[in-house]
Amino acid sequence: MSSCLRLQLALGVLVLALTGVTVRGEVYTALAEMEELLETESVLISNLEGYIRVQEDRLSYLKNKMDEYQREHADAASDITAYVSNPINAYLLTKRLTTDWRQVENLMAHEVGADFVQNLTQYRNVLKFPSDEDLNGAAVALLRLQDTYQLDTSSLARGKLNGIQYSTAMSSDDCFELGRQSYVNRDYYHTVLWMNEAMVRMTEEPHNQTQSFTRADVLEYLAFCTYKQGNVESALTMTNELLQLLPDHERANGNKKFYEKEIAQLKEKLKVKGDDGSDATPVSDLPVVKSDPGVFDLTERKAYEMLCRGELKLSPSVLRPLRCRYVSNNVPFLRLAPLKLEEAFLDPYIVIYHDAMFDSEIEVLKRMARPRFRRATVQNAVTGALETANYRISKSAWLKTAEHRVIGTVVQRTADMTGLDMDSAEELQVVNYGIGGHYEPHFDFARREEIRAFEGLNLGNRIATVLFYMSDVEQGGATVFTSLHAVLRPKKGTAAFWMNLHRSGEGDVRTRHAACPVLTGSKWVSNKWIHERGQEFRRPCDLAPDHGDFAI
Repeated sequence: MSSCLRLQLALGVLVLALTGVTVRGEVYTALAEMEELLETESVLISNLEGYIRVQEDRLSYLKNKMDEYQREHADAASDITAYVSNPINAYLLTKRLTTDWRQVENLMAHEVGADFVQNLTQYRNVLKFPSDEDLNGAAVALLRLQDTYQLDTSSLARGKLNGIQYSTAMSSDDCFELGRQSYVNRDYYHTVLWMNEAMVRMTEEPHNQTQSFTRADVLEYLAFCTYKQGNVESALTMTNELLQLLPDHERANGNKKFYEKEIAQLKEKLKVKGDDGSDATPVSDLPVVKSDPGVFDLTERKAYEMLCRGELKLSPSVLRPLRCRYVSNNVPFLRLAPLKLEEAFLDPYIVIYHDAMFDSEIEVLKRMARPRFRRATVQNAVTGALETANYRISKSAWLKTAEHRVIGTVVQRTADMTGLDMDSAEELQVVNYGIGGHYEPHFDFARREEIRAFEGLNLGNRIATVLFYMSDVEQGGATVFTSLHAVLRPKKGTAAFWMNLHRSGEGDVRTRHAACPVLTGSKWVSNKWIHERGQEFRRPCDLAPDHGDFAI
């Protein structure tokens, strides 16, 4: 290794160590942290290039020596007696077989890339590396996107999302690992999809391309998962195909006997005599498949997914009365610079404010949030404790109003938009969604039975929500209200606002909402949750309807 390269690598490690790079923690839960993995990969690529270069230099030297020795040996072989009788040739032959070959032997035995291998160990202590949990989380996220947006397995494997080519195609190894991760999660449906895709791609790849798996490996996964889906006959067929490849496969032989016994019992149980007296073909359970979206009733899950895909839309009668206008909300400053308000739904009243946050402000908030990111949590309804959940994939940070002038400006603007007191509001929460980042249907307010919600704040329930969109999202990432069928699509600089509570103090269950998975792009948002305490004169309690009372 050159002294220059040694110095660069040493300085790289030193700088990383001094900057205190975080080396552990979930990275799949925030795309902002996934970006750091590219920096890790860049360092590893440079290290690999150095390793290959010194190996190539060594092999080039050895090849030149071999060519030199072959030429000399060919000359000697043409007339051995004449060659060795020459004292110079005799000396050179002796030298080649002593010091020269000793040097060659040492070079062959010496691992010239050892320094680069050692670098890899050092990098693991200073660079951010994903964990096995990250791999599994990324796999689950990809499958969530596949289901929510009904993405074809083959197209997804070829790097297409909703018909748009975004990335290079996945290899058979990539598909096999995705199937294996599904199997680890006991997700047999996706295991079958991706193992089949691995099999297809394996046959399409060049014969000289090596795979980390064999056809037999895929057949074993497919057979077992097909059995778990209820199709014993197909499981037996695949097991027999596996045994043709590996007749002594112990587990497959055991499974074969088990499947044959299962089928025999099924035949006995479901035996039906046909008109000619012969036994009809035995009937087995069909494999578990995804239901046809056109025939299910609109459960919340189905409504959520259809809203995310854009298959449910508001009726013309709901859309017709919606208006856009300038509002001042009785704020003197806003009479000079009124807010741009767009109505998204009338009852409950949901609005979108445009130009509610500016690019320069967004960059400040993102810069302050990144170092503090932690996995976003949800509150346990029974214990009141905060905990992570697989239905909320994002990372968040809390920013105090007094920390920076920009935060204070955003909070004041929130007060102007809502007409509510910010003294009882939670700190500004900045959120970045991870791979396939989403948040399944939920209420922002605490329900009556959640007696320990917001314990310690002593501010009452969450009366209102302001959701700032801090980025555009190329595909996915919409906010959907599952019972209203209203959809708010992220647009950088806009802010959504709605009341969570009726004037009576009861939660408005119609505000149940969700964040659709992010298909492509990075979704940044910030939340300002406003509580009841201090709003007594700004929004007095009442039993009368409260539609539109905050937008003047």
